[in-house]
Amino acid sequence: MGWTWTLQSNNDKDLSGIEVPEFEDQTDAETWVGDRWQELLERGVDSVTLVEDGEVIYSGMSLHPPT
Repeated sequence: MGWTWTLQSNNDKDLSGIEVPEFEDQTDAETWVGDRWQELLERGVDSVTLVEDGEVIYSGMSLHPPT
């Protein structure tokens, strides 16, 4: 296993159709979400959790811009 993201929706939207790759390192995983956060937000993702080999590294990172 490696690094991956789990996706969360505040309104229980089905996010199973969004493919999230697995990455070899944290930098690649963070770059991926940084490049795609707007697309993910448009598809109903409200926040993401970074996971390494099944262990949560950080969770609940909002994709919404600060207000």
